[in-house]
Amino acid sequence: MSDFFSIIHQYWMLFLVGQYPHGSLGGLANTLLLSVVAMLFAFPLGIVLAMARISPFKAVRSVAAVWVYVFRGVPLMMVVFWTYFCVPMLLGHDINGFATMACTLVIYESAYIAEIVRGGIQALPSGQYEASRALGMSYLKTFRLIILPQALYNMLPSLISQLVSIIKDSTLGYVINVQELTFAANQVSNQLLTQPFQVFAIVALSYYAVCFSLTWLANRLEKRIARQRTRHQMAQAVAPSAALTPEITQ
Repeated sequence: MSDFFSIIHQYWMLFLVGQYPHGSLGGLANTLLLSVVAMLFAFPLGIVLAMARISPFKAVRSVAAVWVYVFRGVPLMMVVFWTYFCVPMLLGHDINGFATMACTLVIYESAYIAEIVRGGIQALPSGQYEASRALGMSYLKTFRLIILPQALYNMLPSLISQLVSIIKDSTLGYVINVQELTFAANQVSNQLLTQPFQVFAIVALSYYAVCFSLTWLANRLEKRIARQRTRHQMAQAVAPSAALTPEITQ
C-alpha cells in the first residue's frame, strides 16, 4: 500500500497532465479533452444521421443506415487504423495522434449517438409533429423548434452515458501514441519497471472515479426527467376532469 501512495506522490503530475507545461499536454487532462472534443463533433453529426434515418426519402435513409450499421458493426480498433492510414492520404499530409484519435471517435461514436437521437425522436407522441405541420411549419422548422428540443432533453442521460463510453474508448489512442492517461501510465511503468500492478491500478481507479461520477449524474438526470414526465402526465389527466366539473354541478 505504501508503494501505491508513493507512486501517486511522485508521479501525480504525469498522470494528471503528462509533460505539461514542459511538453505537450497528456494524462487524464488530455483524455478528458479528447473525449469532450469527440463528443462535441460527434453530437451534431449524430443528429444529422438520426434525421436522415427517419427521412421520408429512401436514398437518404439508406446512406445513413449504411453508416450506422458499418461503424456499429466493426471494432473500434479497426476504425483507429483506417483513420490513421486513410486521413493523411486524403489530406496529403500527416496529422498528429490526437487529431487522428479525435476523428476516429467522431466517426465511430456518431453512429451510436444517431441511434440514441433517433430513439428519442420516435419516442415522442406523433401528434406533436402532425400538429406542427398542420400549423404550416416546415419539416426542418418542426424538428428544430418542436421535436429536437424535447427529444434532446429526454436523451440527456443517454448522451452522458455515451460520453462515459467515449472516455473508455479513448484508451485505444495509446496504440497510435496519443499522450492520454494510459500512455502516461506506461511511461511511469517503464521508469519503475517492477510495479506495473500498482501503476495500472491507479489508472483503473482514475477511470472509475471519472466514469462513476458521470454515471451518477446521468442517473440523477434520468430520475429528474422521469419525475417531470409523471407530473406532466398527472396534469394532463386532471385537466379534462376539471373541465367537466362545472357541467356535473349544474
